[in-house]
Amino acid sequence: MKVRSITLALAVAGAAISYGGIAQAKNLFFEGDMVRGHTQDGATGPSCVLTSEYKRQESVVWRVRVLDDAGQNVDDKGIKSLVVQLGDGETFEMGFGQHPRGKHTDAFWATSWRIPEDFPTGSIGYKVVATDLDGTTHEWEPFNVAPSKLTVIEGDVTFTK
Repeated sequence: MKVRSITLALAVAGAAISYGGIAQAKNLFFEGDMVRGHTQDGATGPSCVLTSEYKRQESVVWRVRVLDDAGQNVDDKGIKSLVVQLGDGETFEMGFGQHPRGKHTDAFWATSWRIPEDFPTGSIGYKVVATDLDGTTHEWEPFNVAPSKLTVIEGDVTFTK
């Protein structure tokens, strides 16, 4: 009887610890990149090409995978929101979905931004901010070196249809 009570107590304690771990995320991990995107008036060249340099009127696409402590992909049911925040404070809400459109080979978070015609040239920092189900925020920023930051360069964009 004594052994059975101890075993039951350990099983209940183990279940409580496991449940506590599920109820609250301890850490979120980020993987991501920036790629050239399509624009409504035509692509500016091949899309989904990795780059950190963009001309005005080009479309920047951020793609992010959020992973939990167990290394599992976190979707829109696992966190409240995911946003990209530029160094000037402007934010872009990310959406979770299958990519690429029509082929669905992967699932991740994405958002895009078309650089305004009057946006200044130079590097601008950005970060990705996740808000989990408990309201806790988790942030990721790229390396603090120019090639890792979003950089707007001079030049004319040629739209192709």
